[in-house]
Amino acid sequence: MSSRELVVLGTASQVPTRRRSHNGYLLRWDGTGFLFDPGEGTQRQMTHAGVSAHDVHHLCLTHFHGDHCLGVPGVVQRLSLDRVPYPVHAHYPAAGAEHFRHLRYASAFDEVVDLREHPIVRGGQLGEGRFGVLRAVALEHRIPAFGYRVEEPERRRMLPDELARLGVRGPDVGQLQREGSLRVGDRTVRLDEVSELRPGQRFAFVMDTRLCEGVFELARGADMLVIESTFLDVDAKLAEQYRHLTAAQAARVAAECGVRCLVLTHFSQRYPDSRAFHDEAAAIFGGTVVVAEDLQRIPLPPRR
Repeated sequence: MSSRELVVLGTASQVPTRRRSHNGYLLRWDGTGFLFDPGEGTQRQMTHAGVSAHDVHHLCLTHFHGDHCLGVPGVVQRLSLDRVPYPVHAHYPAAGAEHFRHLRYASAFDEVVDLREHPIVRGGQLGEGRFGVLRAVALEHRIPAFGYRVEEPERRRMLPDELARLGVRGPDVGQLQREGSLRVGDRTVRLDEVSELRPGQRFAFVMDTRLCEGVFELARGADMLVIESTFLDVDAKLAEQYRHLTAAQAARVAAECGVRCLVLTHFSQRYPDSRAFHDEAAAIFGGTVVVAEDLQRIPLPPRR
């Protein structure tokens, strides 16, 4: 099993279909799990996908339309039923705080889990940990909405051949890493001579929105972009009316922002053949295009 992968729980937009459940996406990022937008039926989809309540560390809602949040009661109660032993952090637009309270306490249950709420007032850094940094960026939908971005910091990888060539060995390697330079014989060795930057991986999650600067900000340089493509471009006027994206728009964002893997999802029930989404996006974006299917597992691309 990949240590960094997207587990797709549902891919439908407002109306679930026979083949597609409401939204739901679990990002496994090493030992941390981010559950995005659990719509109706998410708890059951988790069972089908082999996802445990103990896989969830962050619950992230983009907005409070039902297809993105009606699974919250079941998920929250499952966290308590399974006695998840660590704090779970819930992120959601602050304007919908009353909705979250009603969802959290939708029915009677024994609340055991330590669920810590973090209402989002404005975009910016939400938290950090071993996974890196979690950020939110405002989007433009019919109600307040935010997208999310997980960023791993850049790190340096030491180059053994260069260390050996310049005579840096043993404890001196650690000293060079800490101080940035080291005197070896009659010369000074700089850290950048014997190491290279390893770019951190980046994951972006964009749901209901029209095309706006926030979409590009989230997508920039992402190794994987999960993005709604509710409509095909033939229905671009409907997309603008309801503040959604088309597959062509999603592909243009990916192409302009240097995305590596484009994952399309949140499909309107009006389209019986999902291959049209792939064809429309692939005509614009030359990278990997995935038309998400329920219960699919999509690994993050290998490191650059």
